Amino acid sequence: MSSITERDLAATIDHAILKPELTRADVDAELDIAAEWRVFSVCVRPSDIAHAVERLAGTGVNVGTVIGFPHGTTSSAAKVAEVRQALADGAVEFDMVINIGALRSGFDDAVVADIQAVVAAAAGKVTKVILETSLLDDEQIARGSRLTEAGGADFVKTSTGFAGGGATVPHVELMRASVGPRVQVKASGGVRSYADALAMLAAGATRLGTSGSAVILGEARRVDAGEQASGAVDTSSY
Repeated sequence: MSSITERDLAATIDHAILKPELTRADVDAELDIAAEWRVFSVCVRPSDIAHAVERLAGTGVNVGTVIGFPHGTTSSAAKVAEVRQALADGAVEFDMVINIGALRSGFDDAVVADIQAVVAAAAGKVTKVILETSLLDDEQIARGSRLTEAGGADFVKTSTGFAGGGATVPHVELMRASVGPRVQVKASGGVRSYADALAMLAAGATRLGTSGSAVILGEARRVDAGEQASGAVDTSSY
């Protein structure tokens, strides 16, 4: 994918606002960035959902959140409770962390049941399953992708951004090849530049998780205006 308009690129971005140390002022600044650049959605901490919904009202930016984040080791019942509260607070998309240890152990039935429980609780809203690819080998990534599909989720996602590593082109390609057309792929973690974004989309991702939205979309705006991309990288993005 050699080029994409700013608007089309913005429509693929879930702007991440997930660092545990963020203050309310920090969160508001990030919400305002999301609104300014008209990204598809924000992905906020569960405790920030209601505030984000209120602040983004009328902007067209959706509010999503994370479930079982960042380790995926909470019980299915706890994940379901998180989803129900998040729904009540106004979230419309849910990025759950797979039970990484169960996946690595080969407990496939337990992994599928965990995903199914969250999908059911989400009541038709979009559910994404984070594999945490930096902790997995290729067999586990492929199998985790297939289990995501078996569990009924809408997306399989690379990473939380908090376990080292992040999305890579080979992993995105592997995930895309491991699921059918109904399941989409989200590249998240380490997507810090316009070039990163284009590479992930070319590899088969249809959604990007990043906190570097302003830099990425600023580059797209330059390209739309007929200028060369500057090569800017948001080194603080996760």
